Amino acid sequence: MSTKETFRLGELFCGPGGIACGAHWAKSDDESKSIVHAWANDFDQDTCLTYAKNICNGNSESVYCCDVRELDIDSLPPIDAFAYGFPCNSFSNVGEHQGLNNEKFGQLYTFGVKVLQRHQPKWFLAENVSGIRSAGDGEHFKKILADLEGAGYTLVTNLYKFEQYGVPQTRHRIIIVGIRKDFTEKGIVFRVPSPEPYAECDVSARTALSGIPSGAPNSEVRQLQEKVRQRLSYIKPGQNVWQAENMPEHLKIKTRTRISQIYRKLDPDKPSYTVTAAGGGGTFMYHWSDEQRELTNRERARIQTFRDDFEFVGKYSSVRKQIGMAVPPRGAEIIFRAILNTFAGIEYPWVEPSMS
Repeated sequence: MSTKETFRLGELFCGPGGIACGAHWAKSDDESKSIVHAWANDFDQDTCLTYAKNICNGNSESVYCCDVRELDIDSLPPIDAFAYGFPCNSFSNVGEHQGLNNEKFGQLYTFGVKVLQRHQPKWFLAENVSGIRSAGDGEHFKKILADLEGAGYTLVTNLYKFEQYGVPQTRHRIIIVGIRKDFTEKGIVFRVPSPEPYAECDVSARTALSGIPSGAPNSEVRQLQEKVRQRLSYIKPGQNVWQAENMPEHLKIKTRTRISQIYRKLDPDKPSYTVTAAGGGGTFMYHWSDEQRELTNRERARIQTFRDDFEFVGKYSSVRKQIGMAVPPRGAEIIFRAILNTFAGIEYPWVEPSMS
């Protein structure tokens, strides 16, 4: 067994605690390496309250609820590890796709670079949507990688398809793992964990949503308009509103834009489609049953692999947003375990990164 070591984790744009849950669950295979919360930052009050309630036992002293531009990075407590899912609004395929040119979101990644420069953690994890690769014809992503590497880190960048890692959802995200260069020079080299050990995991929506205990938090069922219920009755599992057959004219949607998730029901025998944070009518994700209803927030949280005792704070729309913005804890746990095994000198199944 290698020397016992606990990495103190700092987070920017922490969300409700998906990354933090994965970090808390993760251990190296010999249990010599683990991760503990040090501090976290987010700007949304409900999100910070959710994080503090579930990650910090209700103590919010180490959760800095403010705009990152107002955060005093220099005075943050020392850390050994860092994680951030910098906002994806300007990189998402469903957003405006302005990349670094977006005045509000485009440059927020630089605050993570500042944490790396100031605190020099031993390793970091950064997460974003797959669309970040194509922003600015790919030049924006190259700039982000160059800045992260320039802070003193060797990067391993990979597009993770989380349904291949036991997450019941087709959620594809780019994860950048950086190991401080003085460690990589000593032979501590991170490898992308292979999805092969999870090949037999049941990632069907049916299994993901089964057995939710009565009284589980965030389980309220929203009442739909009768017209919406009628429309859903013509949509089969796995279909969206455009694929429904024999739908009466008065129930059809009159629009030129045909987004695939509009009134799309889950297929119970396949992974869910991607849980999103927001959207108008028809984007709330819909159960395959004859109940003709949208998913509850607890069901969305199940698809994101949050445990049933994880309680989100806020009104319905706020909770929906928090769940959709989160990193799936199970996916984060797998990557963190690989990082911990790397520092413990333990071999694990790995694959070549999809991006170099």
